Amino acid sequence: MRYILLFSILFQSVFGFSQEKFDLAAAKKYQQELNKEFADAKTSPLETKDLAEFKGLDFYPVNKKYFVNAHFVRTPQEKPFKMKTTTNRMPVYVKYGEVHFEIDGQKCLLNVYQDLELIQNPKYKDDLFLPFFDETSGKESYIGGKYIDLKIPKGNTIAIDFNRSYNPYCAYSYRYSCPRVPLENNLKVAIRAGVKKFHD
Repeated sequence: MRYILLFSILFQSVFGFSQEKFDLAAAKKYQQELNKEFADAKTSPLETKDLAEFKGLDFYPVNKKYFVNAHFVRTPQEKPFKMKTTTNRMPVYVKYGEVHFEIDGQKCLLNVYQDLELIQNPKYKDDLFLPFFDETSGKESYIGGKYIDLKIPKGNTIAIDFNRSYNPYCAYSYRYSCPRVPLENNLKVAIRAGVKKFHD
């Protein structure tokens, strides 16, 4: 599965922290680029009928609250595992680390993963995969959760912009095989950011 990768350059401070500032223009550009991809028959995951009627994805308004500089904790010596998908496919992933942050005063923890096949390609060797559920899942947003693409940080802080969270392609078509969000990545807070569910 092709992931959407739009990232700003991380600043490495003398203390080893990578701090990034919220970029409203970049978040809006991300939405525009995603809509372009979905509108193009060559790159769109939409079914033919949906593509013919496509006017744009339904996004939450971009909100600075859902941009966090999370504390990144590397978890070495994790054992690879077969991640369940929406089909019989079982790709091998490994937990690479944890991200710790707060939203609405609530402490949050999510695991980040690496696809062991994908990172064999030098182009994707630093890629991290962040799938998650939140309190909007199955209500305002896709029942199967959402994804965010990240890069391995240079320090112990990692910027996460939930405004750039997106639905698995399985939200649009049964033709795709998508990783299922691990149950431990279930946030007990509403993340009203990124793409909403496609059909009511």
